[in-house]
Amino acid sequence: MIITSEEDQIRLRKIADTEYEIYALLKQRYSPRIFKDEKIKPGQINQLFEAARWAASSYNVQPWRFIYAEKGSEAYDKIVDCLSDFNQQWAVNAPLLMLAVYKEKNEEGKENFHAPHDLGLCLGNMTIQAQYMDIALHHMAGVDWEKAQKVFNVPEGYHVSSAIAVGYYGGDMESLPEDLQENESAERTRMPQKDFVFKGEWKD
Repeated sequence: MIITSEEDQIRLRKIADTEYEIYALLKQRYSPRIFKDEKIKPGQINQLFEAARWAASSYNVQPWRFIYAEKGSEAYDKIVDCLSDFNQQWAVNAPLLMLAVYKEKNEEGKENFHAPHDLGLCLGNMTIQAQYMDIALHHMAGVDWEKAQKVFNVPEGYHVSSAIAVGYYGGDMESLPEDLQENESAERTRMPQKDFVFKGEWKD
């Protein structure tokens, strides 16, 4: 394979240099801030949510909910307006934006402490399904969740957790400010396993 385009070069650099061999889609996944100027196909949107639908959840409660909007719509602009100033710089490159929400209590009215965990599991499913389809997801903590709750009439008992930018890999690097251009092409890094995996007892 001949690597010619800037996009190919970036994606090659972003392949994780793992200590142990893992599934290829996990190695290739990263969170871009540029995307192709192309709408996500409707059927593929359904595939993403179907992958989320079949995630594991505690007692099969499935506490996740999503609001999504396509670029050019009023709802899309409303999501952008709820993002942090930093994320607004680049998230407008995405053809689709989502808000990820979880239900705070179970059917008995008791707090579901596992709901954020279950939302994370379903987003993991969605992320790998997206990678399989050459679609990138960039998860964002930088969202004014209280504002989003009001703007989108999210009912009491549900909590906006994060926002997600969705689009096909690619796009124009020049659409980013210079500092983000450098970040976009930087090599990915992670802490070593010894810093977060402890056998038998906790170790500082």
